[in-house]
Amino acid sequence: MTDYRTHMKEYIDTEIRILQSLNIDELNAAANAITDCRSHGGTIYTIGNGGSAATASHMVVDFGKGANEKPDSAGNFFRVECLADNVPTITAISNDLSYDDIFSFQLERKLKPGDLLIAISGSGNSRNIIKAAEVAKRIGVPVIGITGYDGGKLDKICDFRMHCHIDDMQITEDIHMMFDHMLMRVFCLCG
Repeated sequence: MTDYRTHMKEYIDTEIRILQSLNIDELNAAANAITDCRSHGGTIYTIGNGGSAATASHMVVDFGKGANEKPDSAGNFFRVECLADNVPTITAISNDLSYDDIFSFQLERKLKPGDLLIAISGSGNSRNIIKAAEVAKRIGVPVIGITGYDGGKLDKICDFRMHCHIDDMQITEDIHMMFDHMLMRVFCLCG
């Protein structure tokens, strides 16, 4: 039998160290941007590729159902949509235009002032994510960048950061999912 325990402990210890290094002030600012969007009746759009697409989709479940079981004190609910969820739309845009356009094309036709974009990219350098963030900025919609590594280009152009500084995609994606679950819990507890 192979003994994986040392590697497992190293992984867990690294994750704990990164969790303890998170900037709570930045996370709080991003959480407030999300609840501000809700209170103004805006739509929150989530985007990501691969594992980040799965996190973006999971956010729709957690905000759209879990955190939406009760309205806020003014009677507002979260309106949230993942642009990575519609495979026919994504493949049509990829085929007819470019994979780099799968989110920006949709956002150009959907975004309006008062909305919010949550852009998830482990490296912060995915071209389709950067292009989408640039569209949001041009329209005047704030961007929450959820990144790992050094934050990449997304970290430099986003308005709010949810960043974990580690050069490891698996731990980055773990922590990004933790951001989602933490926010849902906070929103459920605090309204």
